[in-house]
Amino acid sequence: MAFINRVLNTPSYGWKDENNKFVIPSHKTLFKEALNNVNIFDSRKKWLPFFSWSIILALLPFVFMFAAWFFSIKLFAVAVLYGLIITSVHGTIWFHRYCTHKSYNFSHPFWKFLTQNLVIKTVPEEIYVVSHHVHHALSDLPGDPYNARGGFWYCMLADVNHQNISRTLDGSDYKKVSAYLKHTGIKLNTYAQYKKWGTVTNPFYAVATHLLNWIFWYGTFYLLGGHGLACAMFSAALFWFVLVRAFNYTGHGNGEEKHVDGIDYDRSNLSINQLRPGLFSGEWHNNHHLYPKSARAGFLPYQLDLAWVYIYTLSRIGAVKDYNDAKKEFLDKHVHREKIPQ
Repeated sequence: MAFINRVLNTPSYGWKDENNKFVIPSHKTLFKEALNNVNIFDSRKKWLPFFSWSIILALLPFVFMFAAWFFSIKLFAVAVLYGLIITSVHGTIWFHRYCTHKSYNFSHPFWKFLTQNLVIKTVPEEIYVVSHHVHHALSDLPGDPYNARGGFWYCMLADVNHQNISRTLDGSDYKKVSAYLKHTGIKLNTYAQYKKWGTVTNPFYAVATHLLNWIFWYGTFYLLGGHGLACAMFSAALFWFVLVRAFNYTGHGNGEEKHVDGIDYDRSNLSINQLRPGLFSGEWHNNHHLYPKSARAGFLPYQLDLAWVYIYTLSRIGAVKDYNDAKKEFLDKHVHREKIPQ
């Protein structure tokens, strides 16, 4: 079995059946699996999925306080802007284009640290990065951790059901999976620590960095607008953290082939280019699947790419030392070629 097929923890229902067909679990099975995977009393190696859901629970009080004590149309509008655009663009910049695909490189660790903590921290890098490599290798096939063919809840519960690494890797495989995360700057477990905790990420590092990030951002927002603004922003962070799980479902046509000629050029998977994710976060998803290592995904004139704007701006001031840009190759291969008379 290839490394990419064994790097993730296989769910109890498996990726495929004895006939190599994709297994689509019932909703009851998915929720049962999720509850089992966050049960740290069963095994401390389940700490990361438990931590992921704990972040949701820790953010809920901010939502209640905002709704009960501080709600206003103005703060709500600011929260929507923060959750739908700012946090969303950051996800593309940091998790997608840097942590996973290394489409650009920082000139100094300061700029990497700044970019990593540019918003309220929610997603642990390990959950996103490793599984996303598998997603690209097995898009819409058995083993894809958020396979849209599995349905809405298959994707929504993927962070605890499908995106965690295998807890039985040997030393060689652990070295390979660690390489996926080494450049991100997070503290990595040794192989001995991995055998104890079941993750690449050091749990004490994960808790400490999230806590310090939250303290910094709550204090910053409080100084800018009091408890009302702080609660609104943390509510927005929760909004993004929960709803981003649905993106791969909609971004892959709800599990159906919905490609549009002249818009979606990669037909090797179900990914599609959508206006809202594209304009709000630079996530032109079909373009990204076509050129995953490109720091820019908005190739056509109307495809505004705010993530690329940030990366390019940093390059102009010397904070990003190099980047990959596939726009010219895309236009030459797919757009200009269409205009050449046959």
